[in-house]
Amino acid sequence: MHPGSDTSAGATASGEAADAPVSRPAEPSTAAPEPAAAPSAEPAVRATRRQRVARWCRREARRTALAAASGLALGFAFPPYDLWPLSLLAVAALALLTRGRTARQGAWTGFAFGLPFFVLLLKWLDVVGWDAVIGLSLAESLFFVPLGAGLALTSRLPGWPLWAACLWVAEEWARDRLPFGGFPWGRLAFANTGSPFTPLAALGGAPLVTFGVALASTLLAAAVVALWRVYALAGGRAATTPGTTPSAAANAPLDADPAAPADAAGSEGDEDAAADPEPAPAARPSGPRLLRGALPAVEAIALAGAVTLAGLLVPVPTDADDTVNIAVVQGNVQQPGMDFLGRPMKILNNHVEATLRLAEDVKAGREPQPDLVIWPENASDLDPYKYREAYARIDLAVKSIGVPVLVGALVDHPTKEGYVENQGIVWDPRTGPGASYTKQHPVPFGEYVPFRDQLSKVISRLDRVPRDFYPGDHSGVMQVGPAKLGDVICFEVAYDEIVRDTVNAGARALVVQTNNATYGRSGQPEQQLVMSRLRAIEHGRAVVTAAPSGISAVVAPDGTIEQRTKEFTQDVLSARIPLRDDITVADRIGAVPEWVLAMVGVLSCAAAVMVSRRGRTDEKGMQ
Repeated sequence: MHPGSDTSAGATASGEAADAPVSRPAEPSTAAPEPAAAPSAEPAVRATRRQRVARWCRREARRTALAAASGLALGFAFPPYDLWPLSLLAVAALALLTRGRTARQGAWTGFAFGLPFFVLLLKWLDVVGWDAVIGLSLAESLFFVPLGAGLALTSRLPGWPLWAACLWVAEEWARDRLPFGGFPWGRLAFANTGSPFTPLAALGGAPLVTFGVALASTLLAAAVVALWRVYALAGGRAATTPGTTPSAAANAPLDADPAAPADAAGSEGDEDAAADPEPAPAARPSGPRLLRGALPAVEAIALAGAVTLAGLLVPVPTDADDTVNIAVVQGNVQQPGMDFLGRPMKILNNHVEATLRLAEDVKAGREPQPDLVIWPENASDLDPYKYREAYARIDLAVKSIGVPVLVGALVDHPTKEGYVENQGIVWDPRTGPGASYTKQHPVPFGEYVPFRDQLSKVISRLDRVPRDFYPGDHSGVMQVGPAKLGDVICFEVAYDEIVRDTVNAGARALVVQTNNATYGRSGQPEQQLVMSRLRAIEHGRAVVTAAPSGISAVVAPDGTIEQRTKEFTQDVLSARIPLRDDITVADRIGAVPEWVLAMVGVLSCAAAVMVSRRGRTDEKGMQ
C-alpha cells in the first residue's frame, strides 16, 4: 500500500471493493498454477525511524507546500496588502487539504498553514529581532494544530462546512484568551473590514464576521469537492486510471495525482481490478445524471454567495444624537524603532508645540475651535505628577487651547513601587489633571515580563523592559468636555470584551490612544487601524485613533476613514464627530455568539470521533 492510503477516500474505496458482489464464480484453473513466493527464511526487517520519517516527508511534501502557500495567501489578505478575497481562497484551500485526512495529518497541515501566515503577518516584529517574529509565530501557529485536526475529523460529517466555520471561531476564541490574556492578531474578521462580511459585526461582533468568512469559504470548498466528483463520474483521468473506480476517484483526496496508480490516491480496492489484464471501462453516466451530480456544487456556490451578501442586508446605525468638535494632535517622535523616545521630554515638547500652533490657528480663524483635544499614548514620556517640568509644559498647552485635553502619559503606580501605569488623563484648563483611565491589558514581554526572575537570566533583551506595567481595573469612560468618551489604549482595540464593556458603560464615541513608533512603516499601524474600522461598525460609534508618529485617524460609525495622517510627520486633525447613545445588537448580546459557535465546533469534533469509533465497531462485528 502507498504511504498516503490512510485517507478516508482510501477507506471508502476499499469498502466498496469489499462490499461489492462477486461478478463471476470461482472456476477451477486448468493451467499450471503460478509458483507461490517462497516464504522468507528471515522475518521482515522493520523500517528504521529514519526510513519512516523519510517516507512521511515524501508523502506529505506536496500537501505541506500547498498548505504553506495557502497560509501566505491568507497573510496577504491583511494590511498593508488588503487583498481580502484571498482570505476566502486560503480558508477554502485549508478545508480541501484537510478533507478526508486523519486527525494527525490534519494537525500537521494546520501547522504548516499557520506558521508562514503568522511570519508574514507579524514580520513587523523584526525591529525587536527575527527570533521574536519566529517565536511568536510558532506560538500562534500551535492554535492551528487542533484547528487542522478538527477540520480533518469533521470533514466526514454531513454539513461539514458549517462545522468547519465553527471551528475557526473556536480557534480564534482560544487565541483571544491564551496564554497571558491572548493575542488576537490575525483574526479573519480583521482581514475583512472593508468586505461584504463587515456589517455582520453589528449583529455578532468580530466572531460573526469570522464565521461568515469561514462558512462562505468552506462552502466554496464543498463546491470544488462536488465538481471533482462530477469530473470523475464523467470519465476524467482520475476515473479512467486502471484500478480506480469512478466512485473511488470521486472520493479520493483532491491533491492526489490523477495519473498516479490507484493506491496513490488512497484506494485499497485495486487488487481485483489488477487481476483483470483488461478491465472493462466504466459506462459513462448520462447527461441528466451528471446534471444531478452537479446540483450539490450549484447549491454550495449559491449558499456561499448568500452568506457573502447577507452582510449587506445588515443595517449599520449611524444617526447622531449629538456632535462634538475635536482635534487630534500627532506630535511625532525623534526617531522610529526601539529607541523612539529619544531624550527626555522630546516627545512631550513635540505635542506641546503642535498644540500651541493649533491655538494660534484657532485665534487666527484658520482652524475651528475644538471642544476637546486628544493626545496619543505616551505623549508625555515623563510622569507629570512626579516631574514639575512635564506638568508645567502640559498645563501650558492645555491653557493655550482653552479646552480639556486627553493626555497619554506613563505614571508611577501610587502604592506599588517599581510599577508604572499607562494612562489617559483628562487635563482641564482650569482644574488641571482629573479623571484617568489605566490600560487594562498590558502587552506581555512588551509592557511587562511574565516570570521575570527566571526568564531575565537567559534572555538579556528583557532588560529593555525595566519596569512592569500595572493593569487597570475599570473601563475607560470619561467625561472630556461636553463628550463622554471611551478610552481604549493601543492593542486593547483588538480585544472584543474591552471595547464592548467600554461602550456598554456609556461611551458615546471611542478613542484609541496608541503608540506605534516602534513599528513604523512596517504595516503594523495599518493592521491596527483596520481594527478601529471594525469596532466602529460593531458598536455604531465614531472611533478616533491618536498616535504620536501615526497613523492617526477619524473613523465614522459606518467604518469610513474620514481623515488620516501620514507616518512620522507632525500633524493635527480637526473633525466634527457624531455622539451616539443607542447600542447595537452585538453590544446587547455580547460574547454569546462566539461561545455558542465555538462550542458547536468543539462538539462537532466529539461527534466525528464517536461516529468513527462506531463505524470501526460495526466493521469488526461484520467480520
